[in-house]
Amino acid sequence: MIVFRTVEELVDLAEKEQVKIAEIMIRREMDVFSLSRKAVVNRMDEQLTVMEEAIDRGLKGVASISGLTGYDAVKTQLKRTREEMLDFLFTSGAFGYVVANQAFISGARGGCQAEVGSAAAMAAAAVVEMAKGTPKQSAHAFSITMKNMLGLVCDPVAGLVEVPCVKRNAMGASQAIVSADMALAGVESKIPADEVIGAMYQIGKQMSPQLKETAEGGLANTPTARRLEQEIFAKQS
Repeated sequence: MIVFRTVEELVDLAEKEQVKIAEIMIRREMDVFSLSRKAVVNRMDEQLTVMEEAIDRGLKGVASISGLTGYDAVKTQLKRTREEMLDFLFTSGAFGYVVANQAFISGARGGCQAEVGSAAAMAAAAVVEMAKGTPKQSAHAFSITMKNMLGLVCDPVAGLVEVPCVKRNAMGASQAIVSADMALAGVESKIPADEVIGAMYQIGKQMSPQLKETAEGGLANTPTARRLEQEIFAKQS
């Protein structure tokens, strides 16, 4: 049975087996759900297809029901194989699994640091592996990204996960790329990944409820946000 609860354990497993982190996550899924390798990979392939279809719909000009987001997507694509993209998702999932067990992964519980921050850090780790980096470098990229997202509040306008959420995700993606570049260049995080996750957890517990997806503080409480909120709910009434 593949078992890991920390980033340190995850990296140790990958190094001991001399495999990619994605492979460790695939083996874990096989063990936990009693599935064949093909079934595990096929399930992730289906999830990737859903993501791609969502991107295609956005490129065709789809707006949200509220009208706050949409019609502004432009596609840029990295030239990667299907197998590499699936490995990317498995690697991200491995790091996300650790975060979920040690802290939060939702803005409602830990602020946007826990949601966008975790997602961006997961992506950073996966980018490193996709670029043929080592498991330790993935952990450093994860740490670098997460450290720079600590304290980020969750303050969605009108309580909808659109503004500023969409743009924060985009900025998180850019941080992931920069962090991956740094880790691949040999830059290391002085604070280990598991301790960074622990810091995020403590900050999340200390954060005011008004800054945890309640739409009571931050950007959600600005005059423009309150006006938009009234307009949105007026349309629905």
